[in-house]
Amino acid sequence: MPKDQVAAAPRSATPTAVASLRHLRMGWTSIALFGVMGLVLETLHGFKVGAYLDVSNETRRLMWTLAHAHGTLFGVLHLGMAFTLQSAGLSSALARRASAALLAAGVLLPAGFFLAGIQFYSGDPGLGIALVPVGAVCAIYAAAVVALLCRRTIPA
Repeated sequence: MPKDQVAAAPRSATPTAVASLRHLRMGWTSIALFGVMGLVLETLHGFKVGAYLDVSNETRRLMWTLAHAHGTLFGVLHLGMAFTLQSAGLSSALARRASAALLAAGVLLPAGFFLAGIQFYSGDPGLGIALVPVGAVCAIYAAAVVALLCRRTIPA
């Protein structure tokens, strides 16, 4: 199979199939990326790197740990969304908005935590933390909409 066809959805793919593939890509990419981040954080810890472990850098350690955890969690949520879109056949405009919201949350939450740990002020997280509540609202919206759509689609 040619390389350019591996990542692309077939031209005849339904919008649901395209969205599902988008979540599969985002999910596996997030798991790989944040898995590597976890390995880097463990390495910093193992080699007792002061920029990560010193008491004065506790905020950095917490923010980066939260970025790793949320990034990995959202990777799994994206895989769940891909499965849900396909198995429940969710294809409405509302489902597309939920899909976009979950994609946004999967970027905003981990990025906000990571950026907040780069530059912080007297133990307070950096300005990147402002992305976290926006990402959280996107995640909650996506979860609520998908739950509602599944309730409508799948008989109880």
